[in-house]
Order: sequence, then C-alpha cells, then structure tokens
Amino acid sequence: MACVLRHVIMTVTAVYIGGGGDPSKQKLNCVKVNGSKSFVAAKMGVLRQDHAMPLPCTGGVDEDVLEEHLRQNIPRRKQMVDLYRHGEMVEEGVGYRQTVVIRSYEVGADKTATIESLLNLLQETALNHVWMSGLLSDGFGATHGMMRNNLIWVVSRMQVQVDHFPIWGEVMEIDTWVGASGKNGMRRDWLLRSQVTGIVFIRATSTWVMMNKETRRLSKMPDEVRAEIAPWFIEKYAIEEESPEKIEKLDDKARYVHSNLKPKRSDLDMNQHVNNVKYLRWMLETIPDEFLEKHQLSEIVLEYRKECGSSDVVQSLCEPQFNENIGLNGHTVSSQILQGNGLLGAINQKLLSYIHLVQTKGESKNEEIVRGRTTWREKKHGAKLFPS
Repeated sequence: MACVLRHVIMTVTAVYIGGGGDPSKQKLNCVKVNGSKSFVAAKMGVLRQDHAMPLPCTGGVDEDVLEEHLRQNIPRRKQMVDLYRHGEMVEEGVGYRQTVVIRSYEVGADKTATIESLLNLLQETALNHVWMSGLLSDGFGATHGMMRNNLIWVVSRMQVQVDHFPIWGEVMEIDTWVGASGKNGMRRDWLLRSQVTGIVFIRATSTWVMMNKETRRLSKMPDEVRAEIAPWFIEKYAIEEESPEKIEKLDDKARYVHSNLKPKRSDLDMNQHVNNVKYLRWMLETIPDEFLEKHQLSEIVLEYRKECGSSDVVQSLCEPQFNENIGLNGHTVSSQILQGNGLLGAINQKLLSYIHLVQTKGESKNEEIVRGRTTWREKKHGAKLFPS
C-alpha cells in the first residue's frame, strides 16, 4: 500500500535516567515522540521543541530518518528569520542576509580571513538561503523536485572580486540571491560587506547546473524544479560582465607544476566529490612562496570542467601572465631578468595574473578538472581601510 505523507506536530520530550538530581551527571537515554520510545541519543542535553515535519502515516517510521530530521529540523515552509544562524530574508522575501563574525580559525598569520574561509562562508550562506526557503530536501542544497528526479547542483563557473579582506573578529554581512542563467542554469550572487560601515569587501557570482546523481551526466532542468526556484529569481548582479574572457588551457610546459596530488576523505562533500574550495588551494600552492609573501589576491575566476573523486591523482599547473611586460617603475620584465633579478624580481615589480589548470593524470590522457585565473596586487603594509 502506498504511503501518504502528512504533517504532524510532535512534542519531543527528553527522558533522563541516572545521576540523581545533578543535571551535570544526567544522560539523555531516549526520546519519546507522542509517548512512544524512538531512539537512543546520549549526551544531547535537554531537548523539548515542537517540530513540524512530514512522516509516513503507515508502516512505521525509520528511527535513523526520524533522528536525522529531529536533529536538523529542516523547515518545510518558508522562514523569514533564523535566530540560530543570524539570518533573515531580504529583497522582498526572496534574498537572504546573514551576519557572521570572522573567527580565529578562519584567518591566517596576518590576521585576515583566508580566501578558502571566505569561499566556505559564501557556500554556507547559499545553503542557508535554500534552508530558509522551505525548498531544501535531504540533499546538499537540492530541492524536493531535484531529489525526486535524482539531481544535484554542480557549479560550472565562479568569479570572486576582493577589495578588502576581513580581519579577525570583524562583523560582516553577507547577502545572497539567485537568478536565471540561460535555459537550464541558475546564477547565484553574493555581496560581503562590513556591518559597521557598509563598505563592500567582496563581490561574487557563480553559475550552477544540474547533474544526475547516478549517471554523473549534466541534465536539463525539469519543469517541476523550474516551478520551485523561478519565483526566487532576481534581476540583480553583484558583478557586471557582458562577455567573460575565456581562460586558455595550459599544457605540461607550464612554468610551475605540482604533481601526484591526492584528495583526502576530508576533501569530499556530501555529493561525494571534491569540494570546489580544495581546487583553489591546489592552485595557490603552485604559486611560489616568494610571490605570495608580497602579494594579495584581488580576483579569482574558476571554470569547472569535470568533477574529481577520491581515487583521482591530480596535477596543478600555473603560468604567470604579464601586462605588456611593463613594471610599476617603468622597467620591462626582460630588463629585470637581464639585471640579474630573475623572474621573481620581474614579477614582484607589478600587478599580474596567473593562469591555472587542475587536471587528473591518467595513463593514456589527462582530463581537465578546472581552469582558473588569479589576479594579484602588491601588499601595502600599514595601509588603513578607514583613514582618520
């Protein structure tokens, strides 16, 4: 007999045993749902909350599924405010804003947030936006319609412009929203600004397409999924770019090459492929340390070609790109090399870009994972963001 889903309100009561009257020694042994014992969950603390969630009306409830739903508490209806994540809906209820504090483990030696931490924050706010919408199913940002069609989101392109890096303890606001991208894609944009001054630190835009979870092939957007997400689309752009410049493909003659890179289990996301932030780390680690010490990232463009799995062996290549061979002091790159300063001496004279390629290494051929371009500016020590 087919199982029909219905909404029920469940009062969840924590039942403690042992430890007498000392709360510090009490353990949560089981949870009773409407008077029936459900699952064991030790050391979860006092839990009493009303949950509205769909449950099967016949055939009983899988205890593992029930526990996961209770712990995640994914909303089934649109929420306007999320006190736990310091988030709220904006843009007439279709955009999302979250307030975050830059934490100690998100900064580097210079006390500024690392680019990886910032990209993780962008991803987190995007997922929280879907969470608040009431569209989130059990997948990694997938809607109910996507789950029914066995689809997942994959990013095809991302561009991030960094004007300023937040510092440890700084309070930031992140706005995110979505829009249409062609017939079968979705665009997601972000703005990250100082809560104190309103100055925009970072602008970012990305393009997403759907992939079949089993076949790992790209898919058209089903009508039911379009009906779910289209009401959330906004005609607003964090970065205006009419015709994106294509990133050229590097070959094995690239100046800098790191080989035999292997993903770790911790690099995989819930869709069982390497998280896109890891690709950026592989790219940056290929750039010489002498250059990174004197320069700061100002823009990233990433073009994704193929997913990377845990068994792949990866190679990262990069090549410096010069702007008409003219340095900041009017010296040409060739003159810097002839004067004995070498290539790094020439590079350190000016703003430049690196072209990147991350690829899998196969016995017969290599396959592109992602192409990238990073643009850099010289670090200005002692410069103030808010001059007195």
